[in-house]
Amino acid sequence: MTNPTPYVQLRTEDGVAVLTLDRPDVRNAINDDMRGELMAALERVNRDDSVRALVLTGAGKAFCAGGDIRAMQQRMQAPAGDVAYNGWARQQRTHHALTALRDLPKPTIAAVNGASTGLGTDLAMACDFVVASQPHASFAWNYVLRGLIPDGGGMYFLPRRVGLAKAKALIFTGRTVRADEAIALGVADRLSTPDALVSDAVAWARELGAGSRTSIALAKGILNQSFELQAEQVFSMGSQAQAICYTSNEHRAAVEAFLSKSAAKE
Repeated sequence: MTNPTPYVQLRTEDGVAVLTLDRPDVRNAINDDMRGELMAALERVNRDDSVRALVLTGAGKAFCAGGDIRAMQQRMQAPAGDVAYNGWARQQRTHHALTALRDLPKPTIAAVNGASTGLGTDLAMACDFVVASQPHASFAWNYVLRGLIPDGGGMYFLPRRVGLAKAKALIFTGRTVRADEAIALGVADRLSTPDALVSDAVAWARELGAGSRTSIALAKGILNQSFELQAEQVFSMGSQAQAICYTSNEHRAAVEAFLSKSAAKE
């Protein structure tokens, strides 16, 4: 699967989709066109049953610099009466993209190859796992330095990774977190070298996506909601999901394979 576009590149490697943000001249800053291409690429990955997992990375020296500053300047030049609505509409498109990434029914890994700031860091946090390039990767929720708040899900994702107090400190200061500290805080899950970053992420993604596609999709959907639910709700959703698993081809094949091996040993 290939999908060359101006700002997003998509390829498949052994069942793992590698999605690359490709505006290296502006450190992969996200503009409206890239946002649309990202949505389209995620939809392609979602529909392709041959893809078992996704790796998200950036071209060049940065992972993603967040929102495009030029677009911010254009936004401020709009008539005063249009600023709020234009901003709301842009936020809706951003949230659709982040939700599509978060809810993708396949394991997702952010391979953070360099600096990630603002919306770029939130994009990484929307993935299930984060692999950080040592020493180049960095993370900063620097919205406050632009007179803004985290609008890319940072106020949702970050506390779930590092705890509420640490998330407040990172958001209130906007300071930069380097790779080693990212591991210590829980912002990142693994380290890699610059040369091996994407290949390590692809290998891990292949491992994560090797199990039952049905089981992974259902489990991920419940786990993503588990912090907001009571135990009884998780049990109930799990019962329904398990009933679906009982009817899946993967479950039937696994049971038959186990019984065949047991019979052969007797």
